Amino acid sequence: MKTVSARGLQKKIKECVDKAQEDRVVITRHGRPAAVLIGVEGQDWEDVVLGASPEFWRLIRSRRRERTVPLDQMKRRLAARRKAAR
Repeated sequence: MKTVSARGLQKKIKECVDKAQEDRVVITRHGRPAAVLIGVEGQDWEDVVLGASPEFWRLIRSRRRERTVPLDQMKRRLAARRKAAR
């Protein structure tokens, strides 16, 4: 993992963006971590936006805590509904 100061980032932005495509780049301010540069080249815009969205990840965490239904049980329920609709 590469580390660069905020001042160094200003001077080496292209190099840091290129490096971020391979590995994360930690940006420091006064010797302390301040941000992380992550390459997203080749990803869809929607994936990038959702991946960086705190609201999206809160929703995912919330849904993961909910009770789930096994796939075979869900298939049986759907088949029964289709049969009842006929």
